Amino acid sequence: MIGIKFSPDRLIQNLIKGLPNPKWSQHYNMAYIENTKANLTIIFNTFKGVVWINYNRFLTNRPLNTNNESIDVEWYRKRKPIPQFRCCPEEYLLKLELKKYANSTVRTYVSFFEMFINHYKHKELNAINESDIRAFLQKLIHRNVSNSYLNQAINSIKFYYEVVLGMPNRFYEIERPRKESKLPKVISKEEIIAIIENTNNIKHRCIVKLLYSSGLRRSELLNLKISDVDSKRMLVRVKDGKGNKDRYTLLSKSTLVDLRLYYKEWKPQDYLFEGRKASKYTAESVLNIVKKSAAKAGIRNTVTPHVLRHSFATHLLESGTDLRQIQVLLGHGSSKTTEIYTHVATNTFKNIKNPLD
Repeated sequence: MIGIKFSPDRLIQNLIKGLPNPKWSQHYNMAYIENTKANLTIIFNTFKGVVWINYNRFLTNRPLNTNNESIDVEWYRKRKPIPQFRCCPEEYLLKLELKKYANSTVRTYVSFFEMFINHYKHKELNAINESDIRAFLQKLIHRNVSNSYLNQAINSIKFYYEVVLGMPNRFYEIERPRKESKLPKVISKEEIIAIIENTNNIKHRCIVKLLYSSGLRRSELLNLKISDVDSKRMLVRVKDGKGNKDRYTLLSKSTLVDLRLYYKEWKPQDYLFEGRKASKYTAESVLNIVKKSAAKAGIRNTVTPHVLRHSFATHLLESGTDLRQIQVLLGHGSSKTTEIYTHVATNTFKNIKNPLD
């Protein structure tokens, strides 16, 4: 049930009477209705503009990130103060730290939120309202920023008011840009082979092969430990993937052969791919490896690690692999995310006769 606890108020009591089949609990001393998604929406629409509604108990809490990556928040605290610059408030940094957000998320949220509060540097944070936020977002739109950029700005602002201050629905009315429906970029198997053949060394070769043959995200590749390669079962274990989910994906035979040669030559200590002094390999290095190998192979289109992942999924679909199996290998939470590859797989079009022919 949805329990509705409130201070005595005739207006609220009358509004509750208009809800679907409301009842009163003497034991809990509160009104209640059936817990359904539709009823949650009805409650919000009924009380919108009248009272604040705390939905926290009915929203799924995201699991804390439990990996061993150190959260780099202290850096923001120790920065040298810049004259006339408004820094991110301590409670914002503390909440990011306590919720163990990934460093990339911390950097994004702090950067965008500081941009926002410096736009209103002469205004107290609690005095900023929805109209001010819309004006700030409008300014970003006039700069022709991408939808992704705009959404990141919105998320950083919502994080302060909804998560830090605990007002989960204050900015429900802030409009988000319409979601873009873009098809994934895919290259052919022949182009994949050409990229692999144009890598500089065995380490670069293994990186490109794993990105493609296991369908890994760049961050997942960087977090791989030596023990995550299961040569007996021919699987790669992905720990703390997107959404803090673990999964297994495929390990190809040719990649395993190259990985053994790489291990003998480079002798990594902890992570499968390491930089200088056994440090974690950087995302920029992986991107450069893929781009330079693709350029040497004569591929005109821009190739990124994610293009290799898209190609892995598409080529599996074209070879007859079940969509549900591809979803598991990619670590997608929803089958709808995986279904996008049906729009670029060539077998979707092979049985259609062109009217000109």
